[in-house]
Amino acid sequence: MAPSKQYDEGGQLQLMEADRVEEEEECFESIDKLISQGINSGDVKKLQDAGIYTCNGLMMHTKKSLTGIKGLSEAKVDKICEAAEKLLSQGFMTGSDLLIKRKSVVRITTGSQALDELLGGGIETLCITEAFGEFRSGKTQLAHTLCVSTQLPLHMHGGNGKVAYIDTEGTFRPERIVPIAERFGMDANAVLDNIIYARAYTYEHQYNLLLGLAAKMAEEPFRLLIVDSVIALFRVDFSGRGELAERQQKLAQMLSRLTKIAEEFNVAVYITNQVIADPGGGMFITDPKKPAGGHVLAHAATIRLMLRKSKGEQRVCKIFDAPNLPEGEAISFCLLVLVYCLCYSLL
Repeated sequence: MAPSKQYDEGGQLQLMEADRVEEEEECFESIDKLISQGINSGDVKKLQDAGIYTCNGLMMHTKKSLTGIKGLSEAKVDKICEAAEKLLSQGFMTGSDLLIKRKSVVRITTGSQALDELLGGGIETLCITEAFGEFRSGKTQLAHTLCVSTQLPLHMHGGNGKVAYIDTEGTFRPERIVPIAERFGMDANAVLDNIIYARAYTYEHQYNLLLGLAAKMAEEPFRLLIVDSVIALFRVDFSGRGELAERQQKLAQMLSRLTKIAEEFNVAVYITNQVIADPGGGMFITDPKKPAGGHVLAHAATIRLMLRKSKGEQRVCKIFDAPNLPEGEAISFCLLVLVYCLCYSLL
């Protein structure tokens, strides 16, 4: 494993030794450990070629999908799964054990104290956080801020890790990262070097980018994956009611992959979503819009945030759905203040 980056007291990036990274951040079993359980190295290579780099990720695949990998028979798949089960504990656990396991969750600051308090500390790892709203409501701006805050050390409410950014709308701007990094007292060039970026043009391309991420996350300490936006390409590549069922099935597979990445590598997944008009909203609803993606996306996202415009340049964030957070709203500062000035009490 290559050395990763860490910060000194002044917020500047510095190298962290590889063995220390493994001690502090490695939360999965490498697929290479199957060799010690009697699995042929050639079969392990086939798994890696299919985008499976950890035993945790292996157990998230069905045997049907594994037998679809060229060169792996049903007998080989059974033997591989049996070996992986010996390395992992995939059974039941007590609530107390789960509570201890949940202590590994990292909450990444959003740059806004009011929004952090609303979210119980920030954007969580091990789950998908969805932000939806109409254009210019602040979804992408928040994504840019998270690209920087994720790289802060843990004691500054960061994630001490790298960022992967999948852009489906062409709205990522590296020049925006520079003033945000400077406000945090960080080296802008080093921050940009810790962000890997990919532009997706079709839903298939988007899914293939997720498959390739496993190799990078198994080697380097990532803490955040951003998909902006998750639904855009599906609305382009599938049209009409005749293709709706297929679209929703492909979308479900994409979201399932995101969930597995979040839990496999202990990363936060932040996705943005568009809104659609809701004709059935009723005449008494002041803003008859709803998030795109239907029930498939609604069930996949762990925490759903609704962003909307307020007076002037203010933005309002509302907890739309969350398993452990009460309903509430946070009124941000002016959008430019939130993104560029980042008036956060710890700074």
